[in-house]
Amino acid sequence: MQELLEQRAALKTELDGILSAPSAEKRKLTDDEDTAFASKRDAIKAKDTEIRAVEERIGELEEAEERTAKAAELRAKYTPAGPQTSGVTVVSEPETYRRGGQRSYFRDLFQAQQRGDRDAIERLQRSDREVKEGLEQRALSTTDGGVGEFVPPLWMVDEYVRLARAGRVIADQVRQQALPTGTDSINLPRLATGTAVGEQASQNTAVQNTDATSNSISASVTTIAGQQVVSQQLLEQSPVNMDDILLADLAADYAIKADTFTITNNAVNKRGILNVSGLNAITYTDANPTVGELYAKVGDGIQQIHTGRLMPPSKVFMHPRRWAWFSVSLDVNGRPLVVPVAQMPQNAAATMGGVVSEGFVGTVQGLPVYVDPNIPTNLGAGTNEDRIIIVRSDDVILYEATPRAETFRETYADQLSVLLRFYNYVAIHSERYPKSISVISGTGLVAPTF
Repeated sequence: MQELLEQRAALKTELDGILSAPSAEKRKLTDDEDTAFASKRDAIKAKDTEIRAVEERIGELEEAEERTAKAAELRAKYTPAGPQTSGVTVVSEPETYRRGGQRSYFRDLFQAQQRGDRDAIERLQRSDREVKEGLEQRALSTTDGGVGEFVPPLWMVDEYVRLARAGRVIADQVRQQALPTGTDSINLPRLATGTAVGEQASQNTAVQNTDATSNSISASVTTIAGQQVVSQQLLEQSPVNMDDILLADLAADYAIKADTFTITNNAVNKRGILNVSGLNAITYTDANPTVGELYAKVGDGIQQIHTGRLMPPSKVFMHPRRWAWFSVSLDVNGRPLVVPVAQMPQNAAATMGGVVSEGFVGTVQGLPVYVDPNIPTNLGAGTNEDRIIIVRSDDVILYEATPRAETFRETYADQLSVLLRFYNYVAIHSERYPKSISVISGTGLVAPTF
């Protein structure tokens, strides 16, 4: 490092000497002067290039020194007492754990938690920092973990946050907030009854005086967890990292469970959207349902949010089978009621934005429509009904932490097995404004025929 700094200073001195050399007056240069000027100009460019190369090298060395210092700090913090061999290795790969990479997150998790492996601990800690930096770009948060628990690698969190979104359509469309740490419930105050104003009877008489009253609503924090038992040989000896298989599968299933929690959970202080007390319930009873009749019910659900919440709804959710029924329905002249938006339709009941299995599909009555296969289809007296949800999505808040993973060998040591545990904390505030939710139900929403 010192040698590079000295070289940089020498280059600066040479450059200053070139710049301070006598230059020609502002007149037409002679051939010799023109040649000398061009030579000096080229020398300046060459020195500039050398300086930039040296500065880049210095920056690389400074970064390496900083990472080495952090590794030494971790080694001192987590190394057991007694004689130890050095072994913390700082790698320069973009991410410590990446899909298809050589490092296995689960293998390091096992080596760190069960054997105190310092290299594995350092890699896990470095991955935690990478995840934290990555989550700052997504308005999510994570808390620091110790040797006993670590945040899954960044690629897996990306899959949980972004790639697995198709499995959690409604959960991703409501308002998202990071779950605060150190709490088992999130309480929000609200006005139960408000103040009032009135016409003054006459001058110098009492004006309206109505005291506001308040209460609060609570969202309980719940845990969504799963586990998998694998052989120790698979973790230690397999040439294939099980991270790609197990973490991806856990992330996908967590996405589904978080979505189901948002839609149908039915417990005090953590009710899903369909089970909110006091929502706008619209019944569509019909032995021979039609899109035209259901269209009016959608309008009723929209106006009830307008009049009850005094704010507009923002989204419509339905099961893929219900939207498919919409899209194949015809008018009396055999023309489709739902047509592609690209055709600039007129008098269409709805427009089709694209053909997808999950997510945004089109619009109805000016609102975006999303299909979500996690909306149940076994409701109603005949256990064959689905539901249509119309909601002001910002009024529903889903709180999520960042998923965590652990390994345990206890109770499985006699068979050389390891238990992998995956879990996360979530909470939902769906009952802040019950009138911002309209749910259409009834025999008109039994399984459609095509």
